Amino acid sequence: MFYTFIYVILAAGLCSAPVLAEEAPASAAMAGQKETAIAELLKENALLKEKLRIFENNPAISGDALALKNYHSLREIAADVKTQRQTMTDFAGFVTWMTANLSGYAKYIEAGSMAAGVARFLPIPYAGQASLLSKFASQGVLSLNAASVTITRYLATAQQFVTRAEALDPGKPAEVSELVRFADGPFLKDMDDVQLKLKTTSDISTSTLSFLETLNSYLESTEEDWKKTKSFLAGKETDRKEKGFLSESTRNLRNRAGNFNAKLRLFDETARKDGPLIKSVAAYDDLVRELGTRVAAKK
Repeated sequence: MFYTFIYVILAAGLCSAPVLAEEAPASAAMAGQKETAIAELLKENALLKEKLRIFENNPAISGDALALKNYHSLREIAADVKTQRQTMTDFAGFVTWMTANLSGYAKYIEAGSMAAGVARFLPIPYAGQASLLSKFASQGVLSLNAASVTITRYLATAQQFVTRAEALDPGKPAEVSELVRFADGPFLKDMDDVQLKLKTTSDISTSTLSFLETLNSYLESTEEDWKKTKSFLAGKETDRKEKGFLSESTRNLRNRAGNFNAKLRLFDETARKDGPLIKSVAAYDDLVRELGTRVAAKK
């Protein structure tokens, strides 16, 4: 439902959010290296089934050796997760801040839309469609609240995973196997969920920023446009200071949303690497169990 409102609003002619400047060549090269690493890991996953089939028919490696490989992979994932958790607290702060400010933004956006409906100027919904903005705000708050709950849950799950990984004994394959199952179950589920919720949060902030920047452009054209907008701000007297406050709020949102999106890109890169790696250790763990069953049957 939330995405429907965004689509309708954007379809009404909303200006696209400003395109970010191209990153420096060094950053592009680093991004290319990360993409290559992720592609290699996905390729390894694609070949894993064939490797497992060969191991099953002619086991040339012991279950303990595979368990040790999984141990090192789990420790690698845990190192990434510790970094994720540090960033996740920043995400939680942004979501809380965005939730507190979204309704206030919507007040200005709706008033500006109705004023522009009279002036036939702004490429955002006219007076007859302004109610969509209040729905956009209410749906946005619901989505942000869901993101906050998901972040809290992921922080707890991630901490549990890191604690167990750091205390893991490489000489105890059964413990390694238990942590693999946890990683491939609750942990991966919560990581995927928080990644989705953070993407929704990014969409909300981007759409809101685009509205506010368009509105500011309109209000800066003439004082008459500001007077029209003030007439639609029901229940509160406004003055020139509030116009300046709106401009400051837009700059603040632009800065905070930019910082959030930059950190989100880093989180996505880590998640794209660790997700396939978790599936790899789960596949190896299946083979460890199979080898253990065969050894026990021979005794």
